[in-house]
Amino acid sequence: MNEKQLFGFSELMKEHAISPKELLAPLKKDKHLLKIGVPKENAEEESRVALAPEAVKVLCQAGLKICIETGAGEGSHFSDHSYSEAGAEILPDSQSIFQCPFIIKVEPPTPQEIERCQPETFIVSALQFSQLTREYLALLQKKKIIALAYELFQDKVGEMPFIRAMSEIAGSSALFIASECMNSHKGGKGVLLGGITGVLPASIVILGAGTVAEYATRVALGLGAKVQIFDNNLYKLRRLKHLVGHAIPTSTLDSLALSKALQDADVAIGAIRMDNQRNRFMVSEEMVSQMQPGSVILDINIDQGGCFETSRLTSHKNPTFEKYGIIHYGIPNIPSRMGRTASRAISNIYTTMMLQIQDCGGLEEMIYTNKGFLKGIYTYKGCITNKQLASRFELKYKDLELLMAARM
Repeated sequence: MNEKQLFGFSELMKEHAISPKELLAPLKKDKHLLKIGVPKENAEEESRVALAPEAVKVLCQAGLKICIETGAGEGSHFSDHSYSEAGAEILPDSQSIFQCPFIIKVEPPTPQEIERCQPETFIVSALQFSQLTREYLALLQKKKIIALAYELFQDKVGEMPFIRAMSEIAGSSALFIASECMNSHKGGKGVLLGGITGVLPASIVILGAGTVAEYATRVALGLGAKVQIFDNNLYKLRRLKHLVGHAIPTSTLDSLALSKALQDADVAIGAIRMDNQRNRFMVSEEMVSQMQPGSVILDINIDQGGCFETSRLTSHKNPTFEKYGIIHYGIPNIPSRMGRTASRAISNIYTTMMLQIQDCGGLEEMIYTNKGFLKGIYTYKGCITNKQLASRFELKYKDLELLMAARM
């Protein structure tokens, strides 16, 4: 068939509509599309927000729907306009936000917020073991909430990214807080942490060799202060010395050596994380009473019971109190002092988590395939899935891995 004949055949097909027509396949709606609600944090003195506008833009471009309560970013100086421009839907109140199937927060949801949730809502937030009650867990069970504590969530290498991020901020801030407390007009000793020519620097004792200690040590060394680290984990002590690149004095928690170091200290920082959630004071009241008047104690892990027997919770409005002439600082949420930085740090981790859930095909698949994610979940559709919590409150425990294997 020549070219002229082919052209004629083509025209004939068009005329009589016998040429096959290609129909566009309908777009499949993603049944796993995530709709995420970000409420305004109402806890006293909380300035952080779960998502920054930059993260909202990334998530919206990936196909997720983000709902932000109006004013949620005010504490971190993120405006509603910046969220709207990033693609978020701004909702007028928390009642609307808590209708979303996915809720991400900084502070734990209040009982009132839990009541507003739909059954089987997925909530990610802090857990705060020390403030947990049996009644609170019962409410989560009643609403069949799937609750994940970001303190327990682990990444693919087994680290706890939320804890590390907030610990970096707390450690970096600790020496600046101590410096302010040391101010003569605040009742402190009036010692400049780094000293000057001809005047010795301050002596700083740090309990713990984790992330808080690492970043506090970096700042202390940068200022020129004298630092001593105490921890019973020799691996952590070696690791810290390697990370900071200085041959700093370290010791196990020998009571005699620790007592002597505290007597000479200008600043003592408690930064040992209690993995078993028990109050195990590293420093007794007697040891505190022997410290020099005007010295400063920063008990950074006060929300877990603290490292110093004389410590108690304080607030940003009234951050310190004195006992035996020693200035005590016991604010549990130091990162909220740096709301914008802390919000962006939290936001980075939440963004990765939400994208992973979407890539997995939904929450159930994420739990089933991601062991680090599974470890963070403490209530699941009416069941307590954290053995430690169940034991503490004498509640029935169910192994989430078995539940997921059975797809219950």
